[in-house]
Amino acid sequence: MKKLIAVCLCLLPLHSVGAAVEISGVRMWPAPENTRLVFDVSGPTDYKVFDLENPPRLVIDLKNARLGKALAQPSPDDKLIKRIRSGKRNGTDLRVVLDMRDKANYKSFLLKPNQKYGHRLVIDLHQLESSRPKVVKKALKERKGHRQVVVAIDAGHGGEDPGAKGYSGVYEKDVVLAIARRLQRLVEKEPGMRPVMIRDGDYYVSLRERTRLARKHKADFYISIHADAFHDSRVRGMSVYALSRSGASDEAARWLAEKENASDLIGGVSLDDKDDLLVSVLLDLSQSATIEASLNAGDAVLRQMRPLGKLHKKRVQQARFVVLKSPDIPSILVETAFISNPRDERNLKSARFQEALAEAMLKGVRNYFTRNPPPGTLYAATRRHTIARGETLSYLAAYYHVSLAALRSVNGLKGDTLRVGQVLRIPAGNEG
Repeated sequence: MKKLIAVCLCLLPLHSVGAAVEISGVRMWPAPENTRLVFDVSGPTDYKVFDLENPPRLVIDLKNARLGKALAQPSPDDKLIKRIRSGKRNGTDLRVVLDMRDKANYKSFLLKPNQKYGHRLVIDLHQLESSRPKVVKKALKERKGHRQVVVAIDAGHGGEDPGAKGYSGVYEKDVVLAIARRLQRLVEKEPGMRPVMIRDGDYYVSLRERTRLARKHKADFYISIHADAFHDSRVRGMSVYALSRSGASDEAARWLAEKENASDLIGGVSLDDKDDLLVSVLLDLSQSATIEASLNAGDAVLRQMRPLGKLHKKRVQQARFVVLKSPDIPSILVETAFISNPRDERNLKSARFQEALAEAMLKGVRNYFTRNPPPGTLYAATRRHTIARGETLSYLAAYYHVSLAALRSVNGLKGDTLRVGQVLRIPAGNEG
């Protein structure tokens, strides 16, 4: 009996080593500056990745592996990969070669099975900084001398990351992109505003990359669009989030740790030559002001969303979302609905509801910038307010953060008497 067990134990590892890993396919997610490849594999695999030049290629060697079927080819609009080819190596190994359009940075890792996929080998390719196209600003819509307010619109998830799955099977990544594109079109028509899409297709963008792109485009505001989910399908409603204080503290620690290698600016002040105490104070001041601005903007958006249906939370919530952690860009995350609720999911798939949501977000952002106009923008030069019942001049001064004297001066008022329907010009905060 002991001999039989010993024989079996000896045979088991030999069988394991002899079983080839099968590559059943590859999925590709091309983005403007990067491409993600995901190889579906039958189990854990030993692999090696390296690049070659003249012409540029990326080689992936997989030990004891074989193809289950021919690999798909990249789409013509993939900016990094021209072609994928493969062949046997050493009789049992598989070599996959990516013929590149240009040299690129790369990283690779294995993922364990989840509810949707089995084992996966992921290859992330990123354009070199020198190869990336420079940001070209669109022509200004307003008068010369007034810059546009830049609104970064971030559709959550994408590509290999589908987000939550709806009651009937719709994916979060698809509905939030549809809403984001509607918001983009509305912002493009808004005088004094310019949209920047963080994700404008079905591809993956890392959380840190999302905030990097917003900073690259010098965004004045960042809005991340999501659709919530919960194990209880009865839960429904909309909500808005800003960054929590603890999340800001985490980010401050990260910035402090990286400041020697960073060229990030806080209010135009470089962190590179400052000691830790001064940097900590600067970060704290910047983040406190940004969180306060985010809460105000979130409240303005939530007010506009209220007539559209049920609110899951009636006030702006705070959480440690990574995409909200930019210390100098007011940022909010909008949970448009619970995609896990049948009624909410029907709304999210409705073009009418998507448009209404986009309009509510635009109105909220517009109201925020009307009250808090960035210097040098059209909002700072042309603010107007129509007097409603019960409003006083002192109330407007506090609401818009301007002085009573400035209000009287720019509107030619000799007293404080106002009438309903009267339109007042609101000066910039530094007038008077």
